[in-house]
Amino acid sequence: MSKKHQYTITTKWTGNLGAGTKDYKSYSRNHEIIAIGKPMIPGSSDPSFRGDSNRYNPEDLFVSTIASCHMLWYLHLCTINHITVISYEDKTEGTMTEAANGSGQFEKVTLHPMITIVEKDKIELATTLHQEAHKFCFIANSVNFPVLCEPNIN
Repeated sequence: MSKKHQYTITTKWTGNLGAGTKDYKSYSRNHEIIAIGKPMIPGSSDPSFRGDSNRYNPEDLFVSTIASCHMLWYLHLCTINHITVISYEDKTEGTMTEAANGSGQFEKVTLHPMITIVEKDKIELATTLHQEAHKFCFIANSVNFPVLCEPNIN
């Protein structure tokens, strides 16, 4: 039996500098991403699109969502396979191409997890669990481009 899950996010534009969207330069791209009972996430657009580089842009959040989902599945699979992970850090890279008309799309995302485990005799199994995590990742299963994984486990 399948279960449905609903997620509700409020996105609130905070960038009206007094003239609204009168022209392309008259407003800030700043906004807030809000979920009840959770800290607010300060958002903006990428600096290439007149955004604030001190705030998260949608592309940052999109890439981090893929990385987080993969990591959470991977940690779960390690647990049920009796592999003790003591550190996990991933410097994920996403490649997006912008079209001449200003639209764009992601071409790929590459995960680069660096993981330390206790059971050194299970490094091979720990490596193959990334393939399993990829099969389960809700987000990776929802995108139309490759999500690659290049783990480093010791």
